[in-house]
Amino acid sequence: MRIIAGKARRLPLRTLPGRDTRPTTDRIKETLFNMLAPELEGAYFLDLFAGSGQIGLEAVSRGSAYCVFVDNNRKACEVIEDNMNFTKMAGQCMLMNTDAMSALRRLEGKYSFDLIFMDPPYNQNLEAEILQYLAHSTLVKDSASIIVEADEHTDFSYVNELGYTLVKEKIYKTNKHVFLTLKSEETDA
Repeated sequence: MRIIAGKARRLPLRTLPGRDTRPTTDRIKETLFNMLAPELEGAYFLDLFAGSGQIGLEAVSRGSAYCVFVDNNRKACEVIEDNMNFTKMAGQCMLMNTDAMSALRRLEGKYSFDLIFMDPPYNQNLEAEILQYLAHSTLVKDSASIIVEADEHTDFSYVNELGYTLVKEKIYKTNKHVFLTLKSEETDA
């Protein structure tokens, strides 16, 4: 696992041994970042369920101004911290060792994000709880994109009722990325 592009290009990253995390493959990560490229420059990036931190670090390497990493696994946070230091991007990052909902509540009123990425454990409906919270949160900038990595069978038919527009869905072999934006007030009128 490595940084694919940007100022930290080719630097290897540590990952948590075992099956506690599912590192995103380079091919899927490259596809994701090709889609995000126009939004990265100067962006504030939130990486929920960060695992090794590779997604947020890739974002900072490619021009995002700042990234907040959230993971409740202490060992994963040690790996993220090592990766932040090794890539020399620690000054553009903040790490929170807590569950995602607690982190969101603590960040409220202090940050606003252009890009929010989450890769929660599959089939536990955690993304629905977070999307419900974010629908009415100041953490989401008006033009923000929210990307959810989920099992390919995860149902997102409820997002319209929460006020989201499903912009696109990219399906891979066993998982997918779902790209969402919040509907603006003008669009609802």
